[in-house]
Amino acid sequence: MVIQFQKENITVFQSVLYMTTSAIIETNEAVIMTDPNWLPTEIEEIKSYINEIIGDKQLYIIYTHSDFDHIIGSGAFPEAKVIASKQFDENPNKEDSIQKIKQFDQGYYLNRNYSVVYPTVDIIVSEDGHKLELDSQTITFYQAPGHTNDGLFTVIEPYGLFLSGDYLSDIEFPFIFSNYKDYVNTVNKAENILLNHHITTHIPGHGLTTQNQQEIRKRINDSKYYLEQLLHDNGELERYLSLEYPFFEGMKSIHTDNKKMAKENVE
Repeated sequence: MVIQFQKENITVFQSVLYMTTSAIIETNEAVIMTDPNWLPTEIEEIKSYINEIIGDKQLYIIYTHSDFDHIIGSGAFPEAKVIASKQFDENPNKEDSIQKIKQFDQGYYLNRNYSVVYPTVDIIVSEDGHKLELDSQTITFYQAPGHTNDGLFTVIEPYGLFLSGDYLSDIEFPFIFSNYKDYVNTVNKAENILLNHHITTHIPGHGLTTQNQQEIRKRINDSKYYLEQLLHDNGELERYLSLEYPFFEGMKSIHTDNKKMAKENVE
């Protein structure tokens, strides 16, 4: 696991798989983490880093959504207070997520030194603008459905942090697993977050952390462009995607599925 980004109170770990990130943010009273992931050795590394800094602070984990790669490390942090959306908490497919983790570990002969569990949510976010005050930090949450139906955006101020989960990546075009129209609305919501909060740092669930305002805007515009073109794409989008996203060949089937999903949702 590499440390992809580190500045003041923020450390972002990046897995060797899918450039998946786990962000760790320190405040005076708490340590906040997103989506501890992938390989057992990587979870160990995150855990030992947290043990070094935690002292008597409370650990909070924000789960951006319930895809199995984002909850895979849950069992390693039983002491954490868990924050997630209402839909995440009420997910009828919790068992499926656990099965996917077990299949993944079986497929690669991986042993974990913790039980694989679906996170039990302590702080449930059921509306946009839900706020959590943690000493001098204000954490604001927004529902972010579209990729999955249980996505969550998080803004941490005054750090100016925007944690977007599996949206606004520089290495993935939109993956629409839940609903096209929801996805469009969620990208518009991201745009409003930039208008209503002073965002200085954007941390996506996959890909690079950025503090470049133009880059954050570009990611929103790229998503909007893709979603608009998707409805009447006759194959020309593929060329754009292959130029824009270096791993497009590995994600091609998702683009095909997106087209089908968009048509179904709009008709």
